[in-house]
Amino acid sequence: MVTNTVAVFFVLAFSVIASLWLEKRYKTFKKLGAGALAIIIGIILSNSGFLPGDSPAYDFLMTQGVSASIVLILLSVDIRSIRKAGPTMLKAFLLGAVGSALGAMTMSYILADSIGSEAYKLAGQFTGTYVGGGMNFAALGRAFDTNSDLFTAGIAADVIITAIWLVVCLAAPILLTRKSDPDAHGLPDELPKDNTYTIEQSLYRSDGSMKIAHMAVLVTVVFGVIWASEALGKLFPVLPEILWLTTFVLLIAQIPYIKSISGGAMLGNYLLLLFLASNGAKSVVANIIAVGPAVFYFAMGTIALHGIFLFGVGYLMKIDAGTLAVASQANVGGSSSALALASARGYTDKILPGIAVGLLGYAVGNYLGLVVGNIMQGVL
Repeated sequence: MVTNTVAVFFVLAFSVIASLWLEKRYKTFKKLGAGALAIIIGIILSNSGFLPGDSPAYDFLMTQGVSASIVLILLSVDIRSIRKAGPTMLKAFLLGAVGSALGAMTMSYILADSIGSEAYKLAGQFTGTYVGGGMNFAALGRAFDTNSDLFTAGIAADVIITAIWLVVCLAAPILLTRKSDPDAHGLPDELPKDNTYTIEQSLYRSDGSMKIAHMAVLVTVVFGVIWASEALGKLFPVLPEILWLTTFVLLIAQIPYIKSISGGAMLGNYLLLLFLASNGAKSVVANIIAVGPAVFYFAMGTIALHGIFLFGVGYLMKIDAGTLAVASQANVGGSSSALALASARGYTDKILPGIAVGLLGYAVGNYLGLVVGNIMQGVL
């Protein structure tokens, strides 16, 4: 068994390389995603006895490590870009966010006995992840200090449900579109040939070489934000550390010089993969299997209620089905999922709005998740 802390970091880093390679090399693994693969590899290495169940490496990655990843990723959020979404997409996004919150609250109440005392934590985490994507699940798991087995089961359920929901959203415009809607057509004969890939690159750009001055600024911002948020979290315990961290980094992200720095989100995503691998290594398979079905039902029920509320109320508000589908993907999968659906359906006019509300989801998901989690803690 590998017990040396540096050696554990090495194995986790190699696990991330393996997960990225598998995602790129095989279609089946690409559907799972590098994040889920990193967790699976961590689980295998730990439960086979190669990695320990506890290590200082895991403790670091599950505290300051994941905080650093959140800072680096959120530095890519330009709040002004939300204006590109337009009022209709914003309305659809907000409907989806409310639907996710109501769904998570309902499922935590229904499944409280099956999941146990941490059901309220899942309510907060699934609210966050179905408002702005999977990064919020990790951030809120850190904020709530969710049990590793429950966290891993939640990630697994989220991966499955998110994939299924993408298919539902692809089909929804065909089933729900009115003849009067602007998008009343089927799937396009071919994908649009505009610069959608360039737009996606702009979210996680790593083009060119990163200047050492830029790296120095990013590292300084990470240390400063984490230190300030931890200090204020202790000074004002009524406001969780994650709220301070999210607020500080969103404000700093609006500074023009910070916007010009490339590669921050790429580094943040790498740290997030290391964190997920360590979470898998801390997980015991028997415990995951024990809580797995209830957590899967939790995720499935949350997304079902999200969809019923979003498409139901949105239909009554006469919002076209294409906009509702793109907004739902911005909620559930983030900007990249919204872009993928808009491209696949040929909604070139919805690509930038979808990305914009996806970024909004990254920004507000932690806040809403904490509110829902704390409400349900008092209810359950």
